[in-house]
Amino acid sequence: MKASRIAAAGAVAASAVLALSVPAFAHVSVQPEGPAAKGGYAVVDFKVPNERDDAATTKLEVNLPTDHPLASVMPQPLDGWSVKVTRSKLAKPLTLHGEKISEAVSKVTWTATGKGIEPGFFQKFPLSVGQLPEDTDELVFKAIQTYDNKEVVRWIEPQKEGAEEPENPAPVLALSAASEEGHHGSAAAEDASATSAPAAGKTASAASSSGSDTTARVLGVVGIVVGVAGVAYGVMAGRRRAGA
Repeated sequence: MKASRIAAAGAVAASAVLALSVPAFAHVSVQPEGPAAKGGYAVVDFKVPNERDDAATTKLEVNLPTDHPLASVMPQPLDGWSVKVTRSKLAKPLTLHGEKISEAVSKVTWTATGKGIEPGFFQKFPLSVGQLPEDTDELVFKAIQTYDNKEVVRWIEPQKEGAEEPENPAPVLALSAASEEGHHGSAAAEDASATSAPAAGKTASAASSSGSDTTARVLGVVGIVVGVAGVAYGVMAGRRRAGA
């Protein structure tokens, strides 16, 4: 009986680790490649996992924040995907590098030209964005994910302070503190991404490797928990046989 209880406890612990780990990989999210400093430029990746076993993701729409419009938004070309950039008139013009800007990118849409994101895979969609606002600590985007079976998942729910994470949270980009050095570095990265697609591709590949490392660490934790439970079960079972 003791051995069976230990085995059951190990299974529960493993399940708990999985339950805590899955949400981090389950929804559309956004992360910068390097710093995303206030007042600067950054390359950000929208990470889109396929959550279905019988359908592929074939379309992603990302709506940019209207309360903090971005004057410069440039997508990186992706094999197997077409991209459309939608611009809209601004209610209040922006001033960028001494020039007034009356419109900005309001939406970026990627559409699969091939199989899309198949079950068991994810895709990163990079954007070079700027100038990042200086009067907020984060930017909230709204993403719409479409599958080839016509199912649509709207990742548009804001995270309320002190509340549990919503079922379909909107991607949130955290901004770091502004600095003169950070501004120059971010602007240089923005210029490089605009003129050198191969270099941007290498950066995206490095970001992908980082994501794989995170997944490996999570799976490692699960393996340790299950392994400990198995060893405990074996020890108790051995004692039981010896006592018999």
